[in-house]
Amino acid sequence: MTNTGNAIEVSDLSFAYGDIQAVDGVSFSVAPGEILGFLGPNGAGKSTTIKMLTGQLRPDSGSISVLGMTMPAQTLDIQARIGVCFEEKNLYENMSGKENLDFFARLYGIKGRDFDPFLRKVGLIDRADDRVATYSKGMRQRLMMTRAMINDPDILFLDEPTDGLDPVSSQAVRNVIKAEAERGAAVILTTHDMHEADQLSDRVAFINEGRIAALDTSDNLKLEYGQRTVRIRSRNGGDVDVRVISLDESNAGDQIREAVAVEGLMTIHTEEATLEDIFIKLTGRGLDA
Repeated sequence: MTNTGNAIEVSDLSFAYGDIQAVDGVSFSVAPGEILGFLGPNGAGKSTTIKMLTGQLRPDSGSISVLGMTMPAQTLDIQARIGVCFEEKNLYENMSGKENLDFFARLYGIKGRDFDPFLRKVGLIDRADDRVATYSKGMRQRLMMTRAMINDPDILFLDEPTDGLDPVSSQAVRNVIKAEAERGAAVILTTHDMHEADQLSDRVAFINEGRIAALDTSDNLKLEYGQRTVRIRSRNGGDVDVRVISLDESNAGDQIREAVAVEGLMTIHTEEATLEDIFIKLTGRGLDA
């Protein structure tokens, strides 16, 4: 495969578990500094695709180029330049946060690194010397994120990075993801949180039954598959009338002027399709299926 300058190039990738076709002809690319939301319901092929990209599974067919190198032929060279943060918390609980980072850094041949800037970035600097066994779920997730960045990776693979976290921890993790992308790292983000995917992703890829159903920016997908509407609520005696007007209709302006001219106008809200709405329209099922 020719290197086009993208951090990741995947072409016609397939993998089967026996008779079950988990990934079926998937193709996509991710540029340096881009966040790609990789979205789909359980069993759609997300995890299998990520495992092939990180060298945990060998594809049945297709090709993978990561940082200009070929997977799986150059797996070890590629793994030295990526960071992964999966949902499973595989931390050493009897070690402190800083000791966990030091142990992981040594696996990369990194010695004597100052971890304080990393820990400060995720709000763990005051707990760096405490045993991980005393950490909350949110603290453990933030430590996992820190660990994934310890080798200054060119690519980050993140699986449900804010699942079950409180709002403060979630925002801290999102800020780290944005900062890594701004640094130039390519990010593949798998999540069931459509609001988060919409907030963070430069593009989103919907995968369903092992195939890419759609891949584009959120805005373009909403324009192509969604419907823009205005919802107008007004009081009518003791009742509340609700009128929904499609902005794609030719006389939308006239309808809106007519609707807001009534007495008892209460609220006007514009609405657009969500990523969840679009996925259901494309596949006939929800992302939490």
